[in-house]
Amino acid sequence: MKMPDGKMPDYLDPRSGQTWPLAHPRWCGDAGQPLLLTPLPGMGRAEIASADRSLWRYAASLPFVPERRISMGEGCTPLVERRFGGGTCLLKCEWFMPTGSFKDRGASVMLSLLRAQGVTAVLEDSSGNGGAAIAAYAAAGGMQAKILVPASTSPAKTVQSRASGAEIELVPGSRQDCSDEAERQAATMFYASHNWHPFFLHGTKTLAYELWEDLGFRAPDNVIVPCGAGSNVLGCGIGFAELLRAGQIDRLPRIFAAQPANCAPIARGFLGEAPVAALPTIAEGTAIAKPIRLLECLGVLAECQGGAVMLTEAEIAAMTLQLARGGVYVEPTCAQAAAAFTRLLAAGTIGPGETTVVVLTGSGLKATQRYAELLGVSL
Repeated sequence: MKMPDGKMPDYLDPRSGQTWPLAHPRWCGDAGQPLLLTPLPGMGRAEIASADRSLWRYAASLPFVPERRISMGEGCTPLVERRFGGGTCLLKCEWFMPTGSFKDRGASVMLSLLRAQGVTAVLEDSSGNGGAAIAAYAAAGGMQAKILVPASTSPAKTVQSRASGAEIELVPGSRQDCSDEAERQAATMFYASHNWHPFFLHGTKTLAYELWEDLGFRAPDNVIVPCGAGSNVLGCGIGFAELLRAGQIDRLPRIFAAQPANCAPIARGFLGEAPVAALPTIAEGTAIAKPIRLLECLGVLAECQGGAVMLTEAEIAAMTLQLARGGVYVEPTCAQAAAAFTRLLAAGTIGPGETTVVVLTGSGLKATQRYAELLGVSL
């Protein structure tokens, strides 16, 4: 994609303004800082590849379009109206993806673009949905994948990645120790981290384009997303900003980040609360104690006049079962976005007549043990 001035996009350090050519694959800046891409112009309705039933219908919005893409039909997920908590919202069912979570958006785009740049083997650190998505899309694209996971991880959590043929390495210590080891191994294998690589965010941004199309080419009033490292906050921020830049919408929707109170660095930062030590949470997919793009997430929430909600463990557990008993079987991690909807509605922060999208990111089939605990049954 060429910019209006004829230039190609670059990697960008948003904090210093330093850039690097996109033609040379990299996952971080020279000083190890997280990168984004320079702002892209966005796309219009006429550029949608309407015959393509996947997120690749929005390929014109990407930094470049590979000759061959790695796709399994990800995207085009259902938008289901549901009434609860005294109001009506639209559930965006992101677990309708090949590996059962929204991370397929980022994996498809990131690995397609990296493969086009000559990357054939990738390293990732994740014991959950990120690892499963990278493993599956690497397999589909004929790429080698190595996934680092904490040694304490339940074997059941790595079965999906192992089944895709990924190499699994158990790393002693904490989740942070696992990330640190991945950064060390990045010297010998390309680190295609779902938390680090900006191409991943340009996969998650397709959620914004899809909601725009779902709603008759307009922006919703509010988008509520479960938030860990913030890839959906940033993806929606990037996507809706592009649509605004392209003149396709006349305002940004308000984006709200839902986090468990036991581990809520982004929410606490936005609400002006002092950091506290993280505790275990039922919403384990968002238990990211040190998100690398904290400042950028806070910037998106401020720019769109959105907000953040911290949920108790009891609120998350109750909403998980409430959704399931209405036929919506999702991970507790994303049920917290629905719990945040009821909280925001009760507070009057959002109105019952507004168009509010609640993003549900992962299948309940990923959390069988958690459901068994909530139901008081043994497996």
